[in-house]
Amino acid sequence: MKRRNWVALAAMGLGLAACVEQPQRAVVMVPAQSCDTSFRVANASSRTVERLYFSHSSRSGWGNDQLGSSVLPPGRQLSYRAANTGLYDFRVVWDNGRAAELRQVNVCVASQITVTNGGLRAN
Repeated sequence: MKRRNWVALAAMGLGLAACVEQPQRAVVMVPAQSCDTSFRVANASSRTVERLYFSHSSRSGWGNDQLGSSVLPPGRQLSYRAANTGLYDFRVVWDNGRAAELRQVNVCVASQITVTNGGLRAN
């Protein structure tokens, strides 16, 4: 009989515990890290850039020529905005057919890709 009472009391205690307001835990929402993915491509070389490619480093191909039917003459620059944050690869092809590549550029940090006679650099 005593055991039955103890079980009943224990059950009542658990039932009451469910009614007691439990402390709330604060959930802090941290916004996704964002950055400005805009950048310029400046031609500081002595040749005209006929083709410009850039793509997220996780992709296997270059995609479309970003200049389309245009070119990037020496001393000129164009502005772009990357679709996503992270690392990007860049490739240019000059009017003489020579090409240069620059890989793994963080577009959250670099705001300019400079085309020089020696290749590409991120600033």
